[in-house]
Amino acid sequence: MNNSSPARLTRKKSIYTRQRFFLLGAFVAAVLLPLAIRALLRGGEFIEEQTWNALAANSLAVLLSMWFRASIDQYPGNRASYLLFPSIVAGHAFNAVAFLFTRVGYDRLVLLLGLTGHLVFAYALLMLLRRHQRSVIGIVPGGETAKVRDIPTIDWVDVEAPSLDAARECDALVADFSAELGDEWERFLADAALDGRIVYQVKQLAESLTGRVEIEHLSENSFGSLVPSRGYFYLKGVADWVAALISLPVALPMMLGAAVAIKLDGKGPILFRQTRVGHAGKLFTVYKFRTMLPAAEAAAVDDRTAAMTGERDPRITRVGAVLRRSRIDELPQIFNVLLGQMSWIGPRPEAQALSSWYTGEIPFYRYRHVVKPGISGWAQINQGHVADVDAVHAKLQYDFFYIKYFSPWLDLLIAARTVRTMLTGFGSK
Repeated sequence: MNNSSPARLTRKKSIYTRQRFFLLGAFVAAVLLPLAIRALLRGGEFIEEQTWNALAANSLAVLLSMWFRASIDQYPGNRASYLLFPSIVAGHAFNAVAFLFTRVGYDRLVLLLGLTGHLVFAYALLMLLRRHQRSVIGIVPGGETAKVRDIPTIDWVDVEAPSLDAARECDALVADFSAELGDEWERFLADAALDGRIVYQVKQLAESLTGRVEIEHLSENSFGSLVPSRGYFYLKGVADWVAALISLPVALPMMLGAAVAIKLDGKGPILFRQTRVGHAGKLFTVYKFRTMLPAAEAAAVDDRTAAMTGERDPRITRVGAVLRRSRIDELPQIFNVLLGQMSWIGPRPEAQALSSWYTGEIPFYRYRHVVKPGISGWAQINQGHVADVDAVHAKLQYDFFYIKYFSPWLDLLIAARTVRTMLTGFGSK
């Protein structure tokens, strides 16, 4: 909503929204409650060392899960329900693995009670806080602040005077630092920062809320660096290969089932092969399960129009529709990951014909090849399948956001939301 005066907003912050309350409640649910249950079961007898080890592990799990959430929560489009389960389970799983490797004694019941209590408390609090999720951000007049007004996830208000009283009900402020704001407004922003308010630059806030980097020019100012972190780039390559190797025992039976279904559905090859553009613009052959009529997919190799998949495309087979909706058709690309041609997470590799066309139509399109292409990506979980140039332009902005904020935390967030995409079929065609 847009209000002419922030005085019309009288929302009071709830104690339940504070991180300290969440941390305290998580400790009670994951540490003190299991301790009480274990003591009750033992009839007040002395608690063994294994129990104390498990309680210490639960305490560490609470801190780790908070750190995981804080690291991922900076990225846009996040709902707490997306992050709670993977962050909590990851925190407790870390300790379970540590116990297995160190052979330190532990109490299995206390570990299980800690995980269960942590999850129950977190989701109970989430349900309680549904009405407290929207933020109120005050807009400082001047410059290009209009670009954020249409973003619907925030309550926007106009700050009409350069005083802290005028912005009292705002959680944060946004301003265009490149505009001539005037001395009074600049002093006000400095005072707001000293008062503990968050003050956003409008362009960075728009990126954070939309998950897209507007394509103006590839400069040091907009990207910080034209090359993502090389250290994480190589570390990610090793992690991708190990994860692909570990996933094969689970993925192979699913691939076998998909192959049998395709064969029973009609004539034609089981696998679809296509030349795609990969890291640094190098060409490689991508593998997928065939989801279209054989003649249609053969034409897609050379024909730009045939390479585009439309809504309810008649070329998609019955089995193919199921495979696309669940993303099972992408599973053979695990072998592309093992060959070092792809990553689990990254911009989707485009067909050579489409890539050539987009390069001619969209400036800086080739920059997306600075990282390895992925089986899933930031654009896929936010936008889904695209074909026309305008949609590809928006997709490229999502890709640029991924490259700009290239990190393990963003990859972890994409992985968590990919599970939801697979379950709902979001963006498939």
